Amino acid sequence: MSRGRPQRVADQIQRELSVLLSRELRDPRLALVTLTAVDVAPDLSHALVYFTCLEVAQVEPAAAALQHAAGYLRSHLAKRIKLYTTPELRFRHDESVARGAHLSQLIDSVRPKG
Repeated sequence: MSRGRPQRVADQIQRELSVLLSRELRDPRLALVTLTAVDVAPDLSHALVYFTCLEVAQVEPAAAALQHAAGYLRSHLAKRIKLYTTPELRFRHDESVARGAHLSQLIDSVRPKG
């Protein structure tokens, strides 16, 4: 089954941004940031990049650092991915990981022992 061009582009953007974050950026606020997903608009004009941090206190500084580096990341992304226009990057904290851990903890707390 075909996944469609926007999904393939989103997967490629996620891979390339992960490499850029780990190898190119030296910002300590981004040390424990993981990119979890990318959603691309059907016209490829915008990309919503979801990220998570290991520590909750790091979310705000990481979001600020990512937003500050958005132009740099977009320009380097344009060199790595050949598209007519490179999508504008927007970053959003992915709360699904924390929500899943909380739900798992709730389930474990009501599960009968034995």
